[in-house]
Amino acid sequence: MDHRFVGTAELVETPSVAVVVDVMRAFTVAAWVFARGAEKIVLAGSLDEALAWKACRPDWMTLKDGPPAPGFDLVNSPGLLRSADLGGRTVVQKTTAGTVGALAVKEASLVLCAGFVVAEATAEAVRTCESDSVTFVVTGEDGQAEEDLACAQYIARRSTEPETDAADFLRRAARSRAATELEQGLRQGSHPDDGALCMELDRFPFAMVARLEGPLMVLRPCPTPSSTGAART
Repeated sequence: MDHRFVGTAELVETPSVAVVVDVMRAFTVAAWVFARGAEKIVLAGSLDEALAWKACRPDWMTLKDGPPAPGFDLVNSPGLLRSADLGGRTVVQKTTAGTVGALAVKEASLVLCAGFVVAEATAEAVRTCESDSVTFVVTGEDGQAEEDLACAQYIARRSTEPETDAADFLRRAARSRAATELEQGLRQGSHPDDGALCMELDRFPFAMVARLEGPLMVLRPCPTPSSTGAART
């Protein structure tokens, strides 16, 4: 299986299979949204689009990067979401990098959104997708985010070499600029535990698959055949 690692801006054609990685924090947050009971996540192309969907469907909840803002119910922080009650809800998510990357490959036959918290389930989905080529979209820092690249490379390696150990990849992610900024409290709309929560390997037993549903790009959890037990919440 051929693995390619590209930044969002480097995409020149729609891949057949895409794994979109945003560790800190979009897709760690997405996993927590599902763990807290949400039915689906709608990936928005802009803040205005997120608010427009909310205006049409007042029961939907909206989520964004940065500090709280009028019209938005949630911020992009796993630490602030882990006690939320999202049972049966639809959450509209707009972030700086992760949602942008997923929307850039919305025409792919399979789009997986990932972070370390769903790494093994994602690797299993890659193993079973029967594709000769998988494109890993490294979303942070214009494709240079070390935590996203480390996670992407770990999932790629794990998909072909199931005994691969995560330790070196996690160490790389822990030294990244994003991890340092979260540790130092430099990112708005964050919780002191966000960095650690983003580094929890395989906390959740599902992959996350994004598909076009009419005009919407919708993300849903997808348990893998080998998943056992419930998520640790």
